[in-house]
Amino acid sequence: MPLAGALRRSLSSRDGLRLAALEWPGAWPAAEGRTPLLCLPGLSRTALDFVALAERQRGSRRVVALDHMGHGDSERPAAFARYGVAAAIRDLSDALAALHLHRVIVVGTSFGGILGMVLGILRPCCLAAVVLNDIGPDLPAAGLDEVRALIGQDPGFSTEEEAIAFLRERMPPMALDAAGWQGMARRTYARGEDGRLHPRWDTRIVRLLDAETAALGSLWPAFGALGHVPVLVVHGTESALLSDATVRAMQARRPDLEVASVPGVGHAPTLDEPEAAAALARFLGAVR
Repeated sequence: MPLAGALRRSLSSRDGLRLAALEWPGAWPAAEGRTPLLCLPGLSRTALDFVALAERQRGSRRVVALDHMGHGDSERPAAFARYGVAAAIRDLSDALAALHLHRVIVVGTSFGGILGMVLGILRPCCLAAVVLNDIGPDLPAAGLDEVRALIGQDPGFSTEEEAIAFLRERMPPMALDAAGWQGMARRTYARGEDGRLHPRWDTRIVRLLDAETAALGSLWPAFGALGHVPVLVVHGTESALLSDATVRAMQARRPDLEVASVPGVGHAPTLDEPEAAAALARFLGAVR
């Protein structure tokens, strides 16, 4: 995909595997002294999901979007066990060091938001603010089933139209027009050596979903660890992974929590919906 103004970054994780990221350098002098934005995608998503957000923000601050291991342009390890949460946190720490990201605003979608919460425990001083896109401290079984139904499949489409039709049928409600669905398909699938469209992630990650969810345990302590920074929650009102009850419980624990509801949208908002984009602009504008 053509990416105007973006730089492709490549770095090595501590075990020698290659990690990739997209970077939009901030425009001088507007971005001088401003906290960079670190965008972390969902479990089956890539840095491409943040292109529109980066284009809106790049004039005011540096923006970096990471491809998790086995996703996008990052390397796919031989052993699928390499995709565990602990390894993802190590990769994130390596990326922070290699890209000289000493203090960041994390924008995390789903799995990326979980990593952002865990950073609040492990490296609280590196956080200036956190945006949790359709994720909270509770992970309902129904929501995980919805995720599982998509991330383990590689239909190998012959045409983009087939991919679009599949996504429209299988994905939760999304506020997308025809061009939006085309963009979603292009961010989700890429041509393989066989000429067919395959997922931009390693579908083996589905084999770890249940074990890693159990290993995480309760995420309420991790959410509590964000008490020292501003937090915005973007909530798709039709989400199966972030319920209204969980949002209310989060607000009860954090009365200053900002919540942006995206009506009619499931897991997860693209962050380009008018409600999400406006909330992000206000929230990020208040963080130096």
